[in-house]
Amino acid sequence: MPSTIRLHRVIAAKPEKVYRAFVESDAVASWLPPYGFLCTVQELEAKVGGKHRMSFRNFTTGANHSFGGTYVELVPNKRLVYTDSFDDPNLPGEMRVTVTLKAVSVGTEINIEQTGVPDVIPPEGCYLGWQDSLDKLARLVGPEINE
Repeated sequence: MPSTIRLHRVIAAKPEKVYRAFVESDAVASWLPPYGFLCTVQELEAKVGGKHRMSFRNFTTGANHSFGGTYVELVPNKRLVYTDSFDDPNLPGEMRVTVTLKAVSVGTEINIEQTGVPDVIPPEGCYLGWQDSLDKLARLVGPEINE
């Protein structure tokens, strides 16, 4: 049975900046792949019904895995819902990612729910990957450089 992954973080940046990191291709390429992976974004059309497509490359082995999906809901600075499906037939099904952003006194509270994670992906591996990604996200959006 496919897994559901739930994550929660507070990041010291405004929701507007965190939201941009989810919808700008160069930002996504910099923070979404876990440590040890590189990301190439082939398509990112951040609008309801818009598509996204990217691939992660394992820097150690050179192996690639590609995936893509559709944006289901976009509420600027508050919420994103999108689907993901792997190109690899050994990773079947469609995942759905819901990201909720809430302004808090020190920045942004982020809640992420990823449903439909293929059975062959261990939940703990998925959590580990998301932890890396969210660390990179915080490092991207945290600095307030006004020059």
